[in-house]
Amino acid sequence: MADEKTKEEIAQDYTAMGHSVDLINGIIGGTEMTGYTAEDKQDCVDRNVAHLELMKAKDYWTSESMTAVDKAITAGKGYTA
Repeated sequence: MADEKTKEEIAQDYTAMGHSVDLINGIIGGTEMTGYTAEDKQDCVDRNVAHLELMKAKDYWTSESMTAVDKAITAGKGYTA
């Protein structure tokens, strides 16, 4: 059964995915969570990767690009703090 979402809700979900992408990339790149432990960083990356995988699997996406999402998922899965 398809999730019944408005265009605005879908746009909000896509924006949230972008925030997860930015956070994953920032942690890996050393610009985010600089004062946190390796364990905290790893946990954050893992949670955001799981979020992206869950959201990407939704069936309401149409023409949204998932290129950055896919790259962040791959990078996050390869990350070891």
